[in-house]
Amino acid sequence: MDLDSILSSLDWSPLFISLKTGFAATLISFFLGIGAASLVLRISPRLRAVIDSILTLPLVLPPTVAGFFLLLLFSVRRPFGSFLLETFNIRIIQSWTGCVIAATVIAFPLMYRNARGAFEQVDINIIHAGRTLGLSEWTIFWKITLPAAAPGILSGTVLTFARAMGEYGATSMLAGNILGKTSTISQTIAMVMQDGNYAKAGVWTGIVIIIAFIILWIMNKVGSRKTYQKGWW
Repeated sequence: MDLDSILSSLDWSPLFISLKTGFAATLISFFLGIGAASLVLRISPRLRAVIDSILTLPLVLPPTVAGFFLLLLFSVRRPFGSFLLETFNIRIIQSWTGCVIAATVIAFPLMYRNARGAFEQVDINIIHAGRTLGLSEWTIFWKITLPAAAPGILSGTVLTFARAMGEYGATSMLAGNILGKTSTISQTIAMVMQDGNYAKAGVWTGIVIIIAFIILWIMNKVGSRKTYQKGWW
């Protein structure tokens, strides 16, 4: 089977679902990650270490372990999942919402860690100068801290999107692999490989490589701009 035949026979829904899931999870992780990073830096170092470990835990856990806990939490046979279904008619299991939740849980630590690292590199003297001028903490954060940390936050956002879009383990356990509904590119590659369709798996792999290349290109552009702004070139 030639490339044109494979492309014409492809169901493109996994690509759209992956992109849609990646954007949604990145948007959620962006605000949660920035908020968590700014709050963690304000608490005592001893408590900070505990909370930091909890927030970063999904980054080091196998995705299937995170998926298992999510499945326990949102299963309709469990109290919380049953409450969502009976009260709000919301079913997380085997739904696109489940894809977003799983991708967000797995990708969030990347956004959080990058945001925290970016905030820690902001010159504290600039913040003190803002306080001396009588600026509120809210104004200092939005007008000084956030713009100064923007390159690191942007890098974290790109990495978060890449991780969310490529998530497989937790998504498979929580949302399943329903074609046209929850089937992402990663799940599709695994499925066609099991069917022995290596040509179609190769096409999907090529698509993922192209997307990954674009993401890395954006990362390099962001890094180059950050380096130039610091005067290293």
